[in-house]
Amino acid sequence: MTSNQHEVDDMYVVLTTKPGEFRTEMSTGVQPVETYDYIFYGRKRASFTIAKLTDQDQTRIRIVEDEPPQIENNVPCKLFEKFSSVEDARHELKTLTTYGSMDIQLKLV
Repeated sequence: MTSNQHEVDDMYVVLTTKPGEFRTEMSTGVQPVETYDYIFYGRKRASFTIAKLTDQDQTRIRIVEDEPPQIENNVPCKLFEKFSSVEDARHELKTLTTYGSMDIQLKLV
């Protein structure tokens, strides 16, 4: 496999953490690329991480609730929407977080 072919096969996901509700943890096969804070009318409401899947077949993404009993779910990455490039994932994130003229910002962390 050539270097360019490997890049074409890379897949990315957008992972969400909502403080006070749940967090998404990186696991084996998931490599964070960029993280953004979602600011809604001056208040941080969530964090979004664009992550590269390094092993799409076996990777599970761990989601942990913040409140006791802190239920953990290990979700297969096949259930997440995947993007073929970081740019495609950024575009989707922008689409998901834009609502007309509302005061919403994505800040690169």
